[in-house]
Amino acid sequence: MKRMIMISMLAVLTAVPSMAQYVRRPYSRPVTPYRSSYYADVPRHHSAIGGYFGLRVGFGVATVNADDRYLDGDSPKAGLNIGVAAGVQLAPATPLYLETGLSYIEKGGKGGLNGSYSYGLNYLEVPFLIKYQHNFDRLTSIQPFAGVYCAAGVGGKIKEKDQRQTQSSFSDDAFKRFDGGVRIGCGLQFDHLYAELGYDIGLTNVSRDDFNTAHTGCFFANVGVNF
Repeated sequence: MKRMIMISMLAVLTAVPSMAQYVRRPYSRPVTPYRSSYYADVPRHHSAIGGYFGLRVGFGVATVNADDRYLDGDSPKAGLNIGVAAGVQLAPATPLYLETGLSYIEKGGKGGLNGSYSYGLNYLEVPFLIKYQHNFDRLTSIQPFAGVYCAAGVGGKIKEKDQRQTQSSFSDDAFKRFDGGVRIGCGLQFDHLYAELGYDIGLTNVSRDDFNTAHTGCFFANVGVNF
């Protein structure tokens, strides 16, 4: 399953640059970038009503906070992030963008004595973000963002090192498959190059136990390009 997911994500990543070549502007002639009292210069690749495609890759440091000691992975666990993003300007002459996308992200945590338990929670995740773009010049901008995300679990294992046992993270006595919460962070763009730091705050109770709760959390750092 994990191999198929990675192949699918790589196929999407390969297709996005080709798609970007065929994006049509609303007008047949070039449009002068918008100017406002807040921004003297706008990146040259943004039109009066801008939009973009992006590729992202990076890593996350995740935890699981649970009432159940068996499911509590409050020690951090590192994982991979890879995905695509797409954004559109909300209105002409405004610095606000709506961004969404699709990412494969590895979350989880470690718990027990000396990290004897390891929780792998691998998700396909879709964010819905509002970005505020502040331009320093025609090539450089800072982009704080906030919004929500929803995620579907696609794989992962709970490993008990002492007893050398494993089970699916989304089995009947472990974690629920669906998650959701709030995402906050900030991006920095220079020309087409992009980097961001952010944090996912899980608000959904992912524990299957009716008497306990469990929530995910993940700090992430990504780099990529915008077209």
